[in-house]
Amino acid sequence: MTDISNVDLNLLRVLDALLIDVSTKKAAVRLNLSQPAVSAALSRLRITFDDPLFLRQGQGLAPTDRALALEYPLKQVLHNIEDLLGQVEFDPAESTEHFRISGSDFYSEMLMPALGNHLADTAPNIVVHLVDLLPGSHATQFEQSPVDISLFPKSPMPNWLDWRPVFNATFFLMARRGNRVIEEAKLKPGDTIPLDLFCDLHHILYSIDGKPEAMADRALAELNRKRRVVMTVPSFSGVIRCVSVSDRVAFVPSLMASTANKLHGLEIYKSPIDMPKIENIMAWHKKATDTPSHKWLREQLVQVLSTF
Repeated sequence: MTDISNVDLNLLRVLDALLIDVSTKKAAVRLNLSQPAVSAALSRLRITFDDPLFLRQGQGLAPTDRALALEYPLKQVLHNIEDLLGQVEFDPAESTEHFRISGSDFYSEMLMPALGNHLADTAPNIVVHLVDLLPGSHATQFEQSPVDISLFPKSPMPNWLDWRPVFNATFFLMARRGNRVIEEAKLKPGDTIPLDLFCDLHHILYSIDGKPEAMADRALAELNRKRRVVMTVPSFSGVIRCVSVSDRVAFVPSLMASTANKLHGLEIYKSPIDMPKIENIMAWHKKATDTPSHKWLREQLVQVLSTF
């Protein structure tokens, strides 16, 4: 048996061309090689297969029985090599793949409706599952509850994840229309809440793991102040609903503010502390970075999220 480590796989391309053209001259043109180079390759092929492979017949060549027996399996081998080395084709219009994306309920409200409409036109048979963002390390998303893409605020990540920014989030302080405490302070929608009142108000905090502190608390700590967090809720929709039926207040993503205003009667007020923008990213396992279908989906998400 011939040791494959001693075989130049380029010789197989020459053999394939000779089987098609049965002429060293024509095969040379097909391969963009010189005729002497093809003849030299044929000599090496004869040694490799221990068979003359082609015999002189008139102005051309006649394949031996061994050469003819190699024709079909050779084409299969070359095709498989091309598939291995080439880019796998991905047609979103024909794909039936399923993708799992993790993210907060913000993405249920803001991303999924627009993404659904987008995919209905471009990839009608692709299925997307949005699953809850798990608390703790974001690597957990890819280990405990396997996902293809995770959407979350930028934070330290293991080196086996790739990521890219998708949009910067801002937050508005919101209270229900008719909030007794705010009305007694004679404040109107759009007014800045005084710092003392802000700290005395009862705050509802979005938190998927029940931690009662967030970026507002870190900003207050720099001023040696503290607010009253009286409840944490693991979804923004829950936060909004709680605020809408009480005299409590909460920071809500600005992109959800107009909906909260119309559907739940919430008003926007200015915070006495500066709330920085939060860089939100998408992350995925590096093993999927160059997978055509995964790459395509990431671009669709970026396209939809770029409108935020």
